[in-house]
Amino acid sequence: MWGIGNINYGLTMRYLGMSMGIGIAIGITLIVGTLMTPIINGNFDVLIHTEGGRMTLLGVFVALIGVGIVTRAGQLKERKMGIKAEEFNLKKGLLLAVMCGIFSAGMSFAMNAAKPMHEAAAALGVDPLYIALPSYVVIMGGGALVNLGFCFIRLAKVQNLSIKTDFSLAKALIISNILLSALGGLMWYLQFFFYAWGHARIPAQYDYISWMLHMSFYVLCGGLVGLVLKEWKNAGRRPVGVLSLGCVVIIIAANIVGLGMAS
Repeated sequence: MWGIGNINYGLTMRYLGMSMGIGIAIGITLIVGTLMTPIINGNFDVLIHTEGGRMTLLGVFVALIGVGIVTRAGQLKERKMGIKAEEFNLKKGLLLAVMCGIFSAGMSFAMNAAKPMHEAAAALGVDPLYIALPSYVVIMGGGALVNLGFCFIRLAKVQNLSIKTDFSLAKALIISNILLSALGGLMWYLQFFFYAWGHARIPAQYDYISWMLHMSFYVLCGGLVGLVLKEWKNAGRRPVGVLSLGCVVIIIAANIVGLGMAS
């Protein structure tokens, strides 16, 4: 599921653009990945009938509002700067975004299904911060197979593909591309490395909330990094103001969830 979600994520950006694509895809995966886990485990009544559960549920929906506001800021920015999707197609893009949101939540389901592996690692004396890492071999292995298969299918359709031509480029360019690709892969993996740390520190009855926090801060950090790198420099005051509001709402949502878990 998660591997298919990754493929759909890239296609969603192609047909909807960054702001709308990220907003819809991340919004759906936030809701599905967070709420389906307690439903599958038969614990959804805890969310409804306990004060802490209601607080965490409120935090989830506030986070969704924050993601929506950041998405709106991205739309305003793209409109101001004349940025358009590579091959805009609303129907195809929406279908892919919904599929991406649902399938990407597979990572949350996988972490829930891998609890026996986590318990086995803990029984062997593995530090609680690292007990989720062995399960990544299976989870990410499945995602890697799906992505590799998709890449090979796409490459097979390229008629003028030539490895010899690719390696005829300047050596410095080839090396820099390889290093940047490796760095991107390492940074991408580290998000789940630290996700496992956070997941280990959340009370067991609220462990599904780790997915909501992960997805919310995915959007939050994307907005903040964009500001630091001056991607919004020529966007105007209104888009930046809306982005800032969305970031504040996401931070408030995280605090609401924290209060819910504390109670």
